[in-house]
Amino acid sequence: AQTGPAQKAPEQTELAALPVPEANRLTAAPFSALQGQIALPVTGKIKRRFGASDGNGAVMLGDMVATQSGAIVTAPADGNVLYAGPFRSYGQLLILNAGDGYHVVLAGMSRISVASGQSVLAGEPVGAMGEARVASTSASKNGNATPELYVEFRKDGKPVDPTPWWADRLSGRT
Repeated sequence: AQTGPAQKAPEQTELAALPVPEANRLTAAPFSALQGQIALPVTGKIKRRFGASDGNGAVMLGDMVATQSGAIVTAPADGNVLYAGPFRSYGQLLILNAGDGYHVVLAGMSRISVASGQSVLAGEPVGAMGEARVASTSASKNGNATPELYVEFRKDGKPVDPTPWWADRLSGRT
C-alpha cells in the first residue's frame, strides 16, 4: 500500500470541514474594551498629549509621538481602512474604523502600505515615517527635527483622549 499525499488529502479535507472547538475560538474584543492594552503605533515617546496646547493657539485633539526616520507604523487595533492617502499638510493620513463607533486617525507618515477597504490586524505594519518636516512647530521651536506621528481616537465623530487606551508596557518593536 502506498502512503502519500493522495491518501492524506481526504483526511485533511475532513478535518478542515470540522467546526472550530469553542475553546479554540478567538473573539474580537470591542475597541472600548481595549483600554490599557494598545501599544503605541510607532516606537517613540509621546511629546504632546490630548488637550495640551498645539503650539499654534489651539489644543491637541490627539497625541503626538516623536519617533525616528524610517520607523514602521503599525495598526494600533484591528479595523477596516476607511482612508489611506495624502491629506492637506499632514503627510500621509490613515483612518481606521475600529468598530463600536470608534475611529483611529494616524497622520504624518511618508508612506502608507495599506489601501482603502482593506482589513488590518493590531500590530500589522500600515506605513512608515519619513524625515522630519522642517516646518513642524516642535522642530522649529526645539531645534531637533524628529519625525512625529499624530494619533487621534474618535468616538461617534468626536475626539477622545487616547491616554486610557495606551498600554504601560513597551510595544516590543525595535
